[in-house]
Amino acid sequence: MNVGIVGLGLIGGSMAKSIKARTAHNVYGADLDTETMTLARMCGAIDAPLTDENLPECGLILIAIRPGAAVEWVRAHGAQISKNAIVVDLCGVKRVVVEAITPLAEQYGFAYIGGHPMAGRERGGFTASSEDLYMGASMILTPDKRTDMKLLETLQAFFLDLGFAGLTFSQPEEHDRIIAFTSQLAHIVSSAYVKSPEAQRRRGFSAGSFQDMTRVARLDEDMWTELFLDDSDYLIKELDILIQNLADYADALKARDADRVRTLLKEGRELKASAGGN
Repeated sequence: MNVGIVGLGLIGGSMAKSIKARTAHNVYGADLDTETMTLARMCGAIDAPLTDENLPECGLILIAIRPGAAVEWVRAHGAQISKNAIVVDLCGVKRVVVEAITPLAEQYGFAYIGGHPMAGRERGGFTASSEDLYMGASMILTPDKRTDMKLLETLQAFFLDLGFAGLTFSQPEEHDRIIAFTSQLAHIVSSAYVKSPEAQRRRGFSAGSFQDMTRVARLDEDMWTELFLDDSDYLIKELDILIQNLADYADALKARDADRVRTLLKEGRELKASAGGN
């Protein structure tokens, strides 16, 4: 099968490398950065550039760029996509993308499903991509009533070949509600945390806790701004909850209320234990 990948950053580049390392599929890739395209060709992550000529030959197209750009790409290239192709976007939000691409897929006759690989690193770009990024990860897909089982079986076999542990099915709204807490909130907290003046004076005093809290502060501000705004309703709710919880700790400390501090910490420990997993 010919696989087209739009965007060869961390996510798309890792897809390309994993496909070439683990399958016999051909990979055609596209990226606006010419250096990225050169590196991808040199290391064998792609067989050739994705072009208007070979796009119709692709049976699977993975779109790994920002939400707005993903929609615009499909709008610009929809007529060239084969009616036998499956298009999967890999964007970090789903509502705004699925709502825009679904009617385009119906218009041009190809199959489409929203996706989001639950894997990443603190640094982006093709140079950070890896053929092992998706080992043991979950691949989220957002099927709807038009999605047939054969398509899901095809995608399941494909993503399992790349090392994913399995597929998780979700509705776009559920995805965006949960991801606001599990991913986006963590990035905001990390970004805010490193703004303390002490962050510049902590040498010799930082260990695992500091590293865990600051790892994702190395974010791409342009991409994450778009993701935050596309999911702002759910993200604002999570931020309001966090701010209130932090205020509870601050109030207890200001009052030197040891029992209240102890209770708050115990509540957090017990909630983490009941949630389980990571």
